Amino acid sequence: MSQRQVTHVDPLPRCQHGHSARHIHDARRASAGGGHYLECSCSASSKQLEYIDALREWCRMHGHPMPIGTDQRPLPLTVVPIRPVEARAA
Repeated sequence: MSQRQVTHVDPLPRCQHGHSARHIHDARRASAGGGHYLECSCSASSKQLEYIDALREWCRMHGHPMPIGTDQRPLPLTVVPIRPVEARAA
């Protein structure tokens, strides 16, 4: 199965009729019909290459402002070894 439902920490905006939205990611490549979209029991956004674009379309369709902080993408994890600081003799 190439589609999976993505769970978010913050709930997604509901549709105009109050239905809960869910984020679906179709893992196929874009040329094969893959992408991200949001849907509920009465409507669905079109597939987008990026989740943020699908969310933007969903909010526009249902008259919601974009949720705060959604334009910020997570930064890549950088692992830096921590070295103990040696006390200097004064």
